Amino acid sequence: MIVEHRTYTIKALRTGDFLKLYERAALPLQLKYLGHLIGFYVSEIGPLNEVVHLWGFASLAERERRRALMEADPGWALYRQALLELDVVVEQSTKMLRTTAFSPTIDFDQQTS
Repeated sequence: MIVEHRTYTIKALRTGDFLKLYERAALPLQLKYLGHLIGFYVSEIGPLNEVVHLWGFASLAERERRRALMEADPGWALYRQALLELDVVVEQSTKMLRTTAFSPTIDFDQQTS
């Protein structure tokens, strides 16, 4: 199993604007196509104005397949355009994490499209 760990750094005082757009326009599509949201967080202590979300996948190939389906949805292009117009993202980073043998995990092989 892999976990996609994605972090967005948002302009100061604009995190609420980002979250409002994301929840309305992106989250429904990501839940439909990516399937397994592990968690969604905002930074409280340390580097501020960060939004972090974690998605679980059975494999990198499964992630690629699911993301391709999402990218093909016209609603995703509309979200990306709205995000560009909102102009709040300063930086984005993505990490792929592999679980260890002793990590509690969920069986993502049982996901459906």
